[in-house]
Amino acid sequence: MPVELTTVADDAATFHDGTTVDHLGGLVPDHEYHHDGISFRTLARPAGALRARIGTVNDVHFGEVEAGRIDDHTDGPIRRAAPGEPPYPETMNRAAAAEMAAAGVTAVVAKGDLTNDGAPDEFAAFERCYREAFGDCLHAVRGNHDAYRGQHDYAGDQWIELPGVNVALLDTVLPEGSTGHLRAEQIDWLDAAAASSTDPVLVMGHHQQFVAGATRSPDYFGIDPDAADALSDVMRRRPAIVAYTAGHTHRHRVRWIDGTIPSIEVGCVKDFPGTWAEYRVYDGGILQVVHRISTPDALAWSEQCRTLYSDFGVDYAQYALGSLDDRCFAIPLR
Repeated sequence: MPVELTTVADDAATFHDGTTVDHLGGLVPDHEYHHDGISFRTLARPAGALRARIGTVNDVHFGEVEAGRIDDHTDGPIRRAAPGEPPYPETMNRAAAAEMAAAGVTAVVAKGDLTNDGAPDEFAAFERCYREAFGDCLHAVRGNHDAYRGQHDYAGDQWIELPGVNVALLDTVLPEGSTGHLRAEQIDWLDAAAASSTDPVLVMGHHQQFVAGATRSPDYFGIDPDAADALSDVMRRRPAIVAYTAGHTHRHRVRWIDGTIPSIEVGCVKDFPGTWAEYRVYDGGILQVVHRISTPDALAWSEQCRTLYSDFGVDYAQYALGSLDDRCFAIPLR
């Protein structure tokens, strides 16, 4: 595999060559560099003080034992932890929590699919990993995998006040289904909260948003088009809202509403490339910086998962990793 430039921040860059990590720190913001045959530019640092650093994870899937399985198909490849090894969700999430703690994040937001099937022992494993590490600084909302049998754990919207930013955490789940939705009262709640906010608002949820250009269908795999349009209307109407960021698709991608407001998807923790996202909140803007989980055991597992779904003709590595511009970029204030 060629060397991959996986992360560019305002002060650092990280390269991966299989399980080998090359991290460059102490870099100058908004500056051109050339390293290992790759040219890149560090992110411009927004004006003002650094107010908060928010860590986010999604699609952590405690309880999952087979990566790459689609329903009852035997095609894959399907990957499993080797005998005697810890379950791979434990390996990946413990490493993600340790990296976020070492980064000194202000808060951690878990954006759904906390479990594989919403079983009590799976929720307990999630709590052991993240609540023990972050306590009251952890905020979590459910995903579709957490409610396939009508469960209500981690249900409901949340308004999270942090230094220099507010997070509106939306419950996008339709219990017993895989697609997403927002009710009219949720849209009204967000509209009113954003209207009164004196700080920028990051909107987060599990399901990705339907954005113009995708195929419009009531069975759209993310937030259904009508509800997503209502969300977009609120985002346009309330300049405090600077972005919507989700999970669900296990990929890194950003699409821009009217060319100014990013609608973001962040890849999963549990397999390739195995990531967590950081939001660096400055007085003058916000940076999204995606980090590939880089402990040796986490990289050894995630590298095994590059070829998931190849029997179905999917280039999972390209799909899941996305482009550098999908992972690391500036979110402007409006």
